[in-house]
Amino acid sequence: MYNAEHASPAAAATDAPDRQEAAAPELLTEPVDGTPPVIEDAETLRLACDRLAAGSGPIAIDTERASGYRYWPKAYLVQIRRAGAGTLLIDPIPLADELAPLAAALGDAEWVLHAASQDLPCLAELGLHPPALFDTELAGRLAGHERVALGTLVEKLLGYALEKGHSAADWSRRPLPQDWLNYAALDVELLVPLRDTLEAELTAQGKLDWARQEFESVRTTPAAPPRAEPWRRTSGVHKVRTPRGLAAVRALWEARDEMARKRDRAPSRVLPDSAIVNAVLADPTTPQQLQALPVFGGRVQRRYSAHWLRQLEAARELPADELPSTATGGDGPPPVNRWADKDPDAAARLAAARTALTKIAEAQTLPVENVLLPDLLRRTCWIPPEDRSPDGVAAVLADGGARPWQIELTSDALSTALHATA
Repeated sequence: MYNAEHASPAAAATDAPDRQEAAAPELLTEPVDGTPPVIEDAETLRLACDRLAAGSGPIAIDTERASGYRYWPKAYLVQIRRAGAGTLLIDPIPLADELAPLAAALGDAEWVLHAASQDLPCLAELGLHPPALFDTELAGRLAGHERVALGTLVEKLLGYALEKGHSAADWSRRPLPQDWLNYAALDVELLVPLRDTLEAELTAQGKLDWARQEFESVRTTPAAPPRAEPWRRTSGVHKVRTPRGLAAVRALWEARDEMARKRDRAPSRVLPDSAIVNAVLADPTTPQQLQALPVFGGRVQRRYSAHWLRQLEAARELPADELPSTATGGDGPPPVNRWADKDPDAAARLAAARTALTKIAEAQTLPVENVLLPDLLRRTCWIPPEDRSPDGVAAVLADGGARPWQIELTSDALSTALHATA
C-alpha cells in the first residue's frame, strides 16, 4: 500500500532499486492524502496559499490544458504539491485575476515540473514565473534514460505505476470528474521524490551542472515569435504543388483559424487539415461537389459549404503576384537530402559532424539531440564560420544558444569536422 514514507525524497532515492528488483510496480489510483477539492474562490485560495508558504522544500507543479478541444492553450487546472502543505488543485478560470496570493506563496522556491516547456507558457499567462526550475523529463534524458515519460520514470525509479488515460481529456469541462482529479493530483504526488532520485543520478554521473544549465535555459528562454506563414504547417500540404493551390490552402487555413479563434475551439475540430488538402486537390466549385468530399458531407459542415467555397473562389481569383511561393525552408539551410547536390562540401561537413556527435553522445550516455540542437548543427555546417578553430566554433555555438557544457563537449570535434570536404 502506498504511504507517505515512500513519497519522501529519502525513501524514494534509497528504496527504488530494491523495489524494482523485488516486486512489480504498485499501481496508484489516488493520492496518499486523498484528492483535495478543487479551489474555486479567493478565500479558499488564500487559506491554501498560507499552507503552501508555510511548507518546505521544492514545489511540484503541473497544469492540465484542453489543447485538443480549445483554441487557446491556457491552463484549466493547476496542481501544486509541497512538503508540509499537501496537494492543491486550483481552477484558474474563475480565479484568473486573483492569483497574486499564489504567486507570493510560491516565493523563491524551486519549481519541479515534468516537460516544463509545455507548462510554463500557460503559467506565465497567470502571472506565475519560476525563480528556479528542475525539469524531471529533461533530467531523465541527461541521465541517460531512453524513455522519459513521467509514468515510465516513476515506475522505473520509484517502483510505482501511475494511472493513465486522461492526459488528452477536455479539461475545460465543468465539473471535472473525480477520476480525472485523482489523475491530476497523482501527477504531482511523486514529482519531488523523482526529482531527488534524478539529481542523485546526475550527481553520480558528473552531469548535475549540465542539467542546471539546461533548466536555466528552459526557465529564461523567451517564447518563440509567431511563425511568418503558419498555414504552411498544414498536415499534407506537401501534396499541393502549385502556387494557386497553396493560395487555396492558405485561404481555407486562415478562414478556419478565424472561426476557431472566435469559438475557442481547436482548429482541427472546426475543419481537419486533411479536409483542407482534399478540398484544394479536388477544387470543387459547387456545394454538391464539396459535400461529396470526406468531412464536408457531415451535418455540421454542410452549413458552412458556401463559406468554404468562397475561400476557394478567392484563391482562384488572386492576382499572380499575390500567390505564395512554392519554396520552403525559410532562411535556414535546404533539406539535408539536397545538400550533396547543392554543396557537396557542406554535406561532407555535416556527415563528419554527425559522426563526431554520435560518438560523444554514446560516450556520455546522452541523446544526440541533447548534445547539440540539430538545427544549430545544420546551420553551422551549411555556412561554417570563417574561423574554424575550436575557439571560433565555440563562439558560433554560443551565439546560436548552445549552453557552456555543450560547447565544451563539442567545439573541438566540430572544429575538425568543419574542415571535411567532399
